[in-house]
Amino acid sequence: MARKTDSNNPLDWLFIAASDLEGVCVLLEHEISHAMCVSKLAEILEKVIKAELIRSGWFLVKTHDLVKLVDELHGRQPELAERFQPLCEFLAERYFTDRYPGFDLDDPDWPELRCQVEEIESLLAAVKKRVDGESNSP
Repeated sequence: MARKTDSNNPLDWLFIAASDLEGVCVLLEHEISHAMCVSKLAEILEKVIKAELIRSGWFLVKTHDLVKLVDELHGRQPELAERFQPLCEFLAERYFTDRYPGFDLDDPDWPELRCQVEEIESLLAAVKKRVDGESNSP
């Protein structure tokens, strides 16, 4: 059965982010396609941030700019934004340099990628807890 999603529902953003993260974890387990994993992590992080922003009343803006999104998060949830900031800065830069020719490519750093995946898993869980807590409130 098809799943109907709503771009204004934070849980739908988190559902897609979690699904994408499962795929990255499979590639990571076999150390396959480092650049694609990094690129996908940027997309996952974007979805998690958008889920939190929408949860806090933000009207969806169609952007993939992680720096802009984390800046928006700073204005609403500064303590959470501080956790997102380092990943956003790193992944925003790597998103383009790893996907298009004309840049020097770094050697794959699988241990660093594992740490980033763990941090994104933690951030996803934190945002999901906030969304779930709100949806369970009377």
